[in-house]
Amino acid sequence: MKTNTLQRSTLLVILAFASIYIVWGSTFLAILYGLTGFPPFILSGLRFFTAGLVLFLFSYFKKERSASLTDWKRNGIAGILILGGGTGLVAWAEQFTTSTEACVLIATAPFWFIALDKGSWKYYFSNRIILSGLLIGFLGLLFFMSGSFDEGHAAAGGLGAKTLAFIVLIISSLSWVAGSLYSKHKPASSPMLMNVAQQLLVGGVISFVVALFMGEFNSFSLSSVPLNAWLGLGYLIVFGSIIAYLAYIWLLSVRNPVLVSTHVYVNPIVAVVAGGLFAGERINSIQLVALIIILVGVALINSSTYKPGKRTLVRMRRINYLFSRMINPYKNIVG
Repeated sequence: MKTNTLQRSTLLVILAFASIYIVWGSTFLAILYGLTGFPPFILSGLRFFTAGLVLFLFSYFKKERSASLTDWKRNGIAGILILGGGTGLVAWAEQFTTSTEACVLIATAPFWFIALDKGSWKYYFSNRIILSGLLIGFLGLLFFMSGSFDEGHAAAGGLGAKTLAFIVLIISSLSWVAGSLYSKHKPASSPMLMNVAQQLLVGGVISFVVALFMGEFNSFSLSSVPLNAWLGLGYLIVFGSIIAYLAYIWLLSVRNPVLVSTHVYVNPIVAVVAGGLFAGERINSIQLVALIIILVGVALINSSTYKPGKRTLVRMRRINYLFSRMINPYKNIVG
């Protein structure tokens, strides 16, 4: 039984990493499609609130409920930082950048994880493999950005708008990391699905509030939204905010946050392929070489050995039980 549990845990980890690597890499293109019909914060609000409502109702009818105001507070803070400040700002910035550039700028997350996760500094700075991987990844990131201001990558609003968008993307990355660390160190006591639902609902409400203050509702009309924008929104809801976000929150509970954050290195590869195939976005030879360098950094970081503690193993067993019950609620779980 222990072998089966370990195999199930390994498979879940692999699937979860595949989800945040591939799905999130393609969501940057989906945001670009969504922006053809929705203002950025209305798009984010619809994405988060709809996904949160689906998960909330699913959890509620499974009797996985939470009456704790503390849980709402903790999940609310995480939702504001991760979703409102993190992903919401990405949607705004993509008005002036390509989906690939937005994705690559978010790749600064591992460095902010190390800077903000003070409790794990001893582990991070004593692991030469992680440090080497981060350094190589950072150099690759700088190499990639060196080709972002040429004539072929001109922004819709000019150089000033693109520079501002890059700054906003870095702030977005910082906000995402701060929310992720807050969620890890101050976890809510509700079931995982309910926690994610609450984060999404609060993130959606905050996005709508920002949209209101930005005046996005003044000129917005549902009747003028094209099909591509609706398809982009649907993809963001189902794959980006339900499947991949659930995988991300779960991985934070069973894996080191720096390892989880390596998705920001792989996402640009997916974004480049998706952007080139479906949006005609151009990538030059310098950026292509830079992406290869970034992948080398990912390989080094993921090759470092991370041994979960007793508390993490207990969490993994509980989560395995939850997933088993979700897949087959009438099967007896032994072990």
